[in-house]
Amino acid sequence: QVQLVESGGGSVQAGGSLRLSCAASGYTYSTYYMAWFRQAPGKEREGVACIDTDGRTGYTDSIEGRFAISEDNAKNTLYLQMNSLKPEDTAMYYCAISSRRYPCYSGSWGSGGFMDYWGKGILVTISS
Repeated sequence: QVQLVESGGGSVQAGGSLRLSCAASGYTYSTYYMAWFRQAPGKEREGVACIDTDGRTGYTDSIEGRFAISEDNAKNTLYLQMNSLKPEDTAMYYCAISSRRYPCYSGSWGSGGFMDYWGKGILVTISS
């Protein structure tokens, strides 16, 4: 059974940094498309960043170069380094994975409907 567990969230002031981690277990597929999503109160879920088997990455425009997605295959862990955080980054952040060999590029995550597994999410709160 595949499990994704997020960690690293919390509360920081605007301008600060956080690094989210997503530990994956039970995933046996040779290909993957992994992504971070977030959902702010009263808003729809949106994709934030993705990475695929070939190491391609993609980001939503609102990130404006402040976030970086990466992976450590040896640790089966996905990361999201978030810098220069803004109050509008406040949201629940979710990691998700799809076994499809799907290319990652900005917006390729769509609504996230093709993702096979999701973490339970972790809260990020940015105060002004």
